[in-house]
Amino acid sequence: MSNKLMAWIDERLPVSNFVKNHLSQYYAPKNFNFFYYFGALAIFIFVLQIVTGIFLTINYKPDAAQAFASVEYIMRDVEWGWLIRYMHSTGASFFFVVIYLHMFRAMLYGSYKNPRELLWLFGMLIFVLLMAEAFMGYLLPWGQMSYWGAQVIISLFGAIPYVGESLALWIRGDFVISDATLNRFFAFHVIALPLLLFALIYLHLAALHTNGSNNPDGIEIKKNKDENGIPRDGIPFHPYYTVKDIFGLSVFLLIFAFVLFFMPELGGYFLEKDNFVPANPLKTPEHIVPVWYFTPFYAILRAIPDKVGGVLAMGAAIFVLFVLPWIDRCSVKSIRYRGMSYKVLLTLFVISFFGLGYIGMNPATPVLTWIGRLFTLIYFGFFVALYFTSANEKTKEVPDRVTMHD
Repeated sequence: MSNKLMAWIDERLPVSNFVKNHLSQYYAPKNFNFFYYFGALAIFIFVLQIVTGIFLTINYKPDAAQAFASVEYIMRDVEWGWLIRYMHSTGASFFFVVIYLHMFRAMLYGSYKNPRELLWLFGMLIFVLLMAEAFMGYLLPWGQMSYWGAQVIISLFGAIPYVGESLALWIRGDFVISDATLNRFFAFHVIALPLLLFALIYLHLAALHTNGSNNPDGIEIKKNKDENGIPRDGIPFHPYYTVKDIFGLSVFLLIFAFVLFFMPELGGYFLEKDNFVPANPLKTPEHIVPVWYFTPFYAILRAIPDKVGGVLAMGAAIFVLFVLPWIDRCSVKSIRYRGMSYKVLLTLFVISFFGLGYIGMNPATPVLTWIGRLFTLIYFGFFVALYFTSANEKTKEVPDRVTMHD
């Protein structure tokens, strides 16, 4: 009966073919390591955010007079509302932790190189949309930091020549942050951007399965197949990597649950203290700072004394990641076989990113401003130096088959 039912379904919807093409007969490199957990974890968190977001919208009111009170109602009176709200807010921060590690893995092993340039571009578009999604969701609690953070960020659009003021006015829907802004952001956060993210995630996965997954050695396993056309260094994604990802998910959930139940605000990094105070347009917080995952780019903005220059630098810091596949001209993909120059440059890039993140979380003192300018130079210097050094980089010999390193 089960076979007949499956045959009936397959005639109308090719479920079996989908499972074969993308799971049981999708051959992935057999030497995946720790860094290859984060793609699956990102999908899990995305689903978690959608599900918890649906439950939050049931009781949330996108009205400037009631938004803050509705969040308090969810936290205090709705059964398990506090858990759903904290799952959503903690999930947002964990989402960016996972995404940043996923991007770092691509830079380690050259997953943005030929033939995966389109895969990288789709991934970067997802990253930009996630930033927009997080920013718009950040306004919805209508707390002090939500209100004034949105005020600062939206005002940056006004620095764009010719169209800036009109663009800022369109984003706000009013001349100041108001009820119209809240409704606009709610619509984008709940409907428009999730739909775009669904589409881009589908394209990202389609591009991934078209060319196959990269691996820590940066070797194309499709170039070495047996007589049946199966990659010699590949294993079926299911059951091998589904089991591996379930284990990784279990460890992740333990860490996630610890933060969720014992420190959901994480000392003000995940949820700022000022955001537990209703928005007051007449009282500016002492120190306006975005959430931690925006702070590296915010520090680049602050490092440039001119407002227009700061906005352009912040935009360039994101745009330059899009063209990374064409900046890096080295023929070798994995850092295992690349020269010392790339390892030094990537180390400096990571240090500058963390340094910028720390500086963006703190008040703009003269000392921190100059250190931020230094880290900004290192950040952009990575891409400039990579372009000129990668073409003639001294590399190690790449093996013909994947290796099973620890």
